[in-house]
Amino acid sequence: MSSDARGALPSPTVPRSLAEALRGRTDASLAALLRARPDLLTPVPTDLGQLATRAGTRASVVRALERLDRFTLQTAETLAIAPDPAAYGDLLGLLAGDDGDPEIEAALPGAVHSLREQALIWGADDRLRLVRTARELLAPSPQNPSPTGLGPTVAEATAGMSPGRIQEIVTTAGLPRTHDAVSAVASLTGLFGDRRRMSALLDEAPPESVDVLSRLVWGPPYGQVTAAPAKHLRWLLDRGLLLATAPGTVVLPREAALHLRGGRAHRAAEPLPPAVLADREHPPQVADATAAGQAYQALMTIEDLLHEWHEGGPAVLRSGGLSVRDLKRTAIALDVSEPLAAFWVELAYAAGLLASDGEADERYAATPAYDTWLERPPAERWAVLAGAWLTATRTSGLVGGRDVKERALAALGPGLDRSDAPEVRHRVLTLLATLPPGASADPESLLARLRWERPPRGTASRTAASTAQNQPDLRTRLARWTLGDAELLGLTGRGALSTHARALLPDRSPTEAAVTAEAADTEDTGSADAAAAQERAAALLTPLLPQPLDHVLLQADLTAVAPGPLLRPLAETLAVIADVESKGAATVYRFTPGSVRRALDSGRAAADLHAFLAAHSRTPVPQPLAYLIDDVARKHGHLRIGGASAYVRCDDEAVLNEILADKRAQGLRLRRLAPTVLAAQADPVALLDGLRQMGFAPAAESPEGDVLVARAHAHRTPPRTAPVPVPEGPPLPGGTLLTAAVRAIRAGDLATTAPRKTTADRAGELPRTSSADTLATMQAAVLTGEALWIGYVNAEGTATQRVIAPIRVEGGFVTAYDHTADEVRTYPLHRITGVAELADNQGLGGLGQPPHRKV
Repeated sequence: MSSDARGALPSPTVPRSLAEALRGRTDASLAALLRARPDLLTPVPTDLGQLATRAGTRASVVRALERLDRFTLQTAETLAIAPDPAAYGDLLGLLAGDDGDPEIEAALPGAVHSLREQALIWGADDRLRLVRTARELLAPSPQNPSPTGLGPTVAEATAGMSPGRIQEIVTTAGLPRTHDAVSAVASLTGLFGDRRRMSALLDEAPPESVDVLSRLVWGPPYGQVTAAPAKHLRWLLDRGLLLATAPGTVVLPREAALHLRGGRAHRAAEPLPPAVLADREHPPQVADATAAGQAYQALMTIEDLLHEWHEGGPAVLRSGGLSVRDLKRTAIALDVSEPLAAFWVELAYAAGLLASDGEADERYAATPAYDTWLERPPAERWAVLAGAWLTATRTSGLVGGRDVKERALAALGPGLDRSDAPEVRHRVLTLLATLPPGASADPESLLARLRWERPPRGTASRTAASTAQNQPDLRTRLARWTLGDAELLGLTGRGALSTHARALLPDRSPTEAAVTAEAADTEDTGSADAAAAQERAAALLTPLLPQPLDHVLLQADLTAVAPGPLLRPLAETLAVIADVESKGAATVYRFTPGSVRRALDSGRAAADLHAFLAAHSRTPVPQPLAYLIDDVARKHGHLRIGGASAYVRCDDEAVLNEILADKRAQGLRLRRLAPTVLAAQADPVALLDGLRQMGFAPAAESPEGDVLVARAHAHRTPPRTAPVPVPEGPPLPGGTLLTAAVRAIRAGDLATTAPRKTTADRAGELPRTSSADTLATMQAAVLTGEALWIGYVNAEGTATQRVIAPIRVEGGFVTAYDHTADEVRTYPLHRITGVAELADNQGLGGLGQPPHRKV
């Protein structure tokens, strides 16, 4: 296989460092590196040497390794235990083993190319080098076992061993004695690496010794022995198959372990991603209908939640978020569990429909955006919720847990952002979209695929089975929460991705969309794609949603049955007249004296209620309901409550006598002021509640004697924006920034590496020239058109080196084309510390030519 096929970057010379390898890359390749590892771009490196140094820092390497798929990470782990440098063939042998593996042979070029593009390895295929920091992270050590399960080499394990002991091991293993320890170690290493001789040595081993090796071969390679080891252990120790690393501790050398493994660095290399398997298959129409029903239920739940907080919701904790008690109350009001209540609350918050009001007594309430949202068609309202869920980094599944400081995590509180959440949600839905319509995914196969694409931290090379035995990592939990949330929202029906959810997914992943936007140098492309996807999804969902009804079915037991969703005006009025008794496919409302009185308090008359029910019922108004309305209306307002501190007024003296005679009125401390007036020491609200509990139907009145109409006050927050997702690490750079950064890095590298003429006393250094020499050199360069090397100190005192082509010199300033900045600039001469000529102006190719000069 050729180097080009394996993704090698051709270079006229063999690079001696990562900086030189980067220097041989194309601009497109450098831009791809900066896009894949955006942390390298902040701030923009001054040259390729600084870029290489930054790419080798521990934090950056760790971040890059965490974003590799399992096989690419296994390739890096294999390079960490291979000789440095390693040939491509040696790397393939360690991954595929002695027997070879066609799948590994086919997948390895892509893995090497990916590692090289991300600057984790460098060098040609015959001299592959892993970045030193990555080698330190992945190489085996007692404190940091290798994910491969391999231990140190013979040379590393015998580094502190006495020369005499090494010679004893060599002779016992059947090798000739050498004149020094170095050659003895090399001889033992050669024995363990020779398949034929190693097999012959192991054939002589006692069965117990072979059993010990089999327990150590796949790791961990360390074991414990006593001061007087057993005979079968002594056989291994005497031949170097076990080497002492500390008192009582032995290790299986890497070369011996590789022989026992058949040359494989990993027990199970995984070159191919596991397939996502279908669990059950349903007719697509059934899955879509189920998902549409769930979508409509999601809308109703959000409306119920915000209606519950219509006049101001729970108070905001001092530390932020909902209290446990308020979350329980919300769960009871919505008739769901507390985790589901947290999900709905967080969803409304992510969509910008819910926020804190910012008052002194801070409470949660609906935002003005909620009123706008209510006016939109149901499918569009659902698309807003689904879009907000897809991009939100807040994770409701964490509610009830604890943060790193053991503080409880509350709904709507801080600490719930997880930057991986949007990516995991998008990936889970994308994998579900690969299945046939109507097919649900086997959850374990889906999780296995996600673990392959992004191995859990610290368990990169474990098999799926061993990973499942441990505490699930965050991405696994996010995936499981995603499957449940998608069902609740109506993105899936019976586990299968719905048609409208497929349309909601953009054609490209968030990262691909960002890359496309960068290449096109456009703004808000991602937002435009998301808006278009929401429109498509809403159009597909609209015919699947139930059509709102304009009628109910009144029954003789003082109930009304809504056989489906009701038109908004009808539902709002019915919610005032009656209480919701049960929900489901059909909603049952119950009429009670309290609900009828509530309607009368809101300003409706008995005749209005009769007309309303007759107009919206498909059945005749039952006589018991008509009697209930008339009976409550007859008593309603017969008593009048006002402020004295409070008084009761009634034209019927017998009613007032009845109130005074009732023992339940003693707490109100009533006394007669006139035959038709009673005074009370309780306030009007308490007096109203007290008389209603006694069975009366009083009405409040104003100081002018008019009946007060009680209407619910809709509490709204000031305008609020939805919470901004918290990204993982620095944001992806835009296309303009990438182009400018690559050019600046190239130019800065030129200023560092361009050859220049030297002086005898200061060869290779930028000379410090006097002001007169600087001026003369600048003036000469204006005439000849040559580029110069200068040292420059800016107003902040920062010294830089630049390559410039002077255009004119006048008034103590030089105007020149700055190759480093790729633009014409003016520099004060007194800030130029020195100047020198370039050696024949080499190294300026590719940076562009200076503009036409006027002399």
